[in-house]
Formats: sequence, C-alpha cells, structure tokens
Amino acid sequence: MTSAFCCASLGIAPTVRHADYIGAWLDVLREDNRAIVRAASAASKAADYLLAFAPSAAREEDRQAA
Repeated sequence: MTSAFCCASLGIAPTVRHADYIGAWLDVLREDNRAIVRAASAASKAADYLLAFAPSAAREEDRQAA
C-alpha cells in the first residue's frame, strides 16, 4: 500500500502488481475486517515519511494536487 500511496503522490501510474496486492487484502478482510484500516494507516505514515525525502519539485506537485 505504501508504494501505491507514493506513486499516487508522485504522479506515477500504478501497475497491475499494485492492484493484485491490494486484491489480496480481500482474503485478510475475511478474517479481520479492521486489518485494512490498520494497514492503510501504517502505509500512509510510511509514505509520508518517504515522501519527505522526495525532491522539492515532487513535493510541490503533491501540494498542488491536494
């Protein structure tokens, strides 16, 4: 999920692998319907951390998109 968040923030087109990976979460959700919320929260924090190191031009594009 972190890579999907980073790609979206940086304007990088998602790949099929992102969709497949997120689709795999359906199996996890069958066991624990809150797992996706916890994972998304952790992924968002990780993406924010990583994006803080992105060149300023990439961060500016991210701010304009918001």
